Amino acid sequence: MIVKMKFLNITGPKSDIDRVMNVYLSKYEIQLENALTELKTMDNLLPFVEVNPYKEPLAKVRQFLGGLDSANVEPVFPSGKDEILDLVRDVNHDFMELLEKEELLKKKKEELEGRLAVIQPFSSLDMDLHEVLHYQYMKCRFGRISTVYYHRLERSLIDDIKAVFLEGTRDENYVYGVYFVASAEAGKVDTAMKSLHFERITVTEDFGGTPLGACQKLQKEIEETKEEITKLQQKRKGLLEKNEARLLGAQQMLDKLSRNFDVRRYAARTEEEKEDYYILCGWMPEEDARAFMEEAKNDDKVYVVVEDDREQFFGEPPTKLKNPKIFRPFEMFVEMYGLPKAGEMDPTIFVGLTYTFIFGAMFGDVGQGLFLFVGGGLLYLLKKIRLAGIISLAGVFSAFFGFMYGSVFGFEDIIEARWLRPIDQMIELPFLGRLNTVFVVSVAFGMFIIIVAMILHIINAARAHDVGDTLFDANGIAGLVFYGAVVAVIVLFMTGHALPGGLVLAVMFGVPLILIALKEPLTRKIEKSTKKMEESKAMFVTQAFFELFETLLSYFSNTISFIRVGAFAVSHTAMMEVVLMLAGAESGHTNWVVIVLGNLFVCAMEGLVVGIQVLRLEYYEMFSRFYHGGGREFHPYMEADGKH
Repeated sequence: MIVKMKFLNITGPKSDIDRVMNVYLSKYEIQLENALTELKTMDNLLPFVEVNPYKEPLAKVRQFLGGLDSANVEPVFPSGKDEILDLVRDVNHDFMELLEKEELLKKKKEELEGRLAVIQPFSSLDMDLHEVLHYQYMKCRFGRISTVYYHRLERSLIDDIKAVFLEGTRDENYVYGVYFVASAEAGKVDTAMKSLHFERITVTEDFGGTPLGACQKLQKEIEETKEEITKLQQKRKGLLEKNEARLLGAQQMLDKLSRNFDVRRYAARTEEEKEDYYILCGWMPEEDARAFMEEAKNDDKVYVVVEDDREQFFGEPPTKLKNPKIFRPFEMFVEMYGLPKAGEMDPTIFVGLTYTFIFGAMFGDVGQGLFLFVGGGLLYLLKKIRLAGIISLAGVFSAFFGFMYGSVFGFEDIIEARWLRPIDQMIELPFLGRLNTVFVVSVAFGMFIIIVAMILHIINAARAHDVGDTLFDANGIAGLVFYGAVVAVIVLFMTGHALPGGLVLAVMFGVPLILIALKEPLTRKIEKSTKKMEESKAMFVTQAFFELFETLLSYFSNTISFIRVGAFAVSHTAMMEVVLMLAGAESGHTNWVVIVLGNLFVCAMEGLVVGIQVLRLEYYEMFSRFYHGGGREFHPYMEADGKH
């Protein structure tokens, strides 16, 4: 069912808009529309330009709670927004103070690691850094040289360069070390070493002691710094955990305050004399609208006006579906096709009944049906998956038709068939000969469903006051008379009864078809429309002829399409016979592993295919006859307190 909507205009002093949201509108569902664009007939409307003061505190709280596992923590709600802001301010001050100290320690750690990276390649050299850096008659140069040039350096040291090179450590690409040279020869030797691609590394005396001792000292300082950083991180986490419950409560309240404040995006304001007023407008369910107006009737700061004819001038109201719980999963299929417009029939219950019934007829098995019922039901209850709820309800009808067909997990010798066995039962029909009974019943059922769909079309068209669709459409009264006459003739012929006279048949068949063909001019005549035909009479006749031919073809194809119901009932029995044959059930040596796996395979594969085929019947053979589905979904601004 479609919930009836009311369009409300809400106004009051500009300074009172937050109170109205907190006290009233937070209790009800309302889809807000942009007042600046909706209220086109009003002059001097201005937008709100205020900045949301709750967004930044809310972002901070979310940042604080981001690294915590709050699944088992009950929120503690502050007493008001001032207490919330004080809480966020105090926690943020302490948090940022600890974070600043942590950042300083991280910077110190990076510097220490950088110094360690400088001195570590020389840790194997046994020398006092302070002493060698202050030699009076000798210079020392720390650095590295590519392994490619190191052998050339060794030869040059023997033949040309008057220096001593002490090797430190090596890696894949470089040899680290230090060379000593007399002060008088330093410039010449430095140039020669540079030509060999020796890269100088600055080692200062503040390292102190030996390179190994400097490395050990630096490593110790790095470890101590890491420990201090860890302690600060634990303090930060402890600070947040200590205030976690209050922060959770603050987050929920800030989220609500922020959402309420953001209502200004939809509001307009207007200045009258010395007072500013806000204006809000939007759609609200009729029941909520009555309750809201009753609650606010004694509030002299809130003025509410209901626009009953709003949809006639400013578009259709949004659609909210409200069906019995057992049918709510089927709203998914309606949403996939398109929500109904206001005034149009909600097909949810129709879909729920026909889908489950047809699914059961095509997939009739007691065991597999109960398996779908239990499995789908558990998924729906635990995970709220709507498709699982549909499968569960379809499983009930599968089990029912399983009793009708006498099939339990493919075995047909456990229970007696209450109706027939699809693969065996045959029927003799005039002109057609011997046919499978389920095929005949499927087509007959399809005729019944098409007639029901036509009746629903007539009801929808009458609600919309569409005379042409009600009287002369292929699915209207004219189409119903024609198709009903065809069905009646087929039933009389197949059951051996006498047919009506030729004149009666000509009237029952001919008159409705003529009315369908002349739908447009007849509709204009009844509605007294002055609109003239755009095409010539010859073109109109040609177009009407082909459209009528297409209509007759659709009647036939839509009816025959229901034969798939019987086809899948037969194919299910055949597939299970194959499973039982592979399991050796006929020989008396049943392989139960094959039985279980075969049933699971058939249940999954055929269940999927049958589900799709039934949905196809719903959309193409039923919905297309009576349902348009051009509505827009109802989106409440926020969840109403106490309703969700």
